[in-house]
Amino acid sequence: MTALAAPALVAPALVAPRAALVYYDQQRVTLPRPLGPVEAWNRIMANPLPGMGLAFRLRDAISARFGVQRIGGFSGRKVTEPRVGERLDFFLVEGLSAEQMVLTARDRHLDVMISVDVAGAELAITASVVTHNRFGRAYMLPVAPAHRLIVWLMLRRLKASLGS
Repeated sequence: MTALAAPALVAPALVAPRAALVYYDQQRVTLPRPLGPVEAWNRIMANPLPGMGLAFRLRDAISARFGVQRIGGFSGRKVTEPRVGERLDFFLVEGLSAEQMVLTARDRHLDVMISVDVAGAELAITASVVTHNRFGRAYMLPVAPAHRLIVWLMLRRLKASLGS
């Protein structure tokens, strides 16, 4: 008897072609059970990492001096049925299916896209960024390594919260 292959993740949505990105990070985890992209988002956002509130306040205080809109961080508000065109905190929902949720934040300095992709118990979070000016590039210098660590920690906490 041949085992059935696990379903494959859909291709992540990217804000621009891969060669044009200044930042790309994809992290994957195998969860103890399947989750949809919205359920994964809700579970991750319901239990923010310690210090995230302070990090967003610091980000807002510094960025506001350069004309960047304050984002305030994540509210932890549970969403049940987001729709394309609605906001999840500071992200715009640009795409939504049973396998993928695509979120963006765009301003004059940079465009960010987050793709939350699921296939069975596999979950991937992909971040892609293009910058438009020097401030956008400078902004990404501390944000890139911090983002990688934050997503890694969030995925580990999600997996542990589900019992594995």
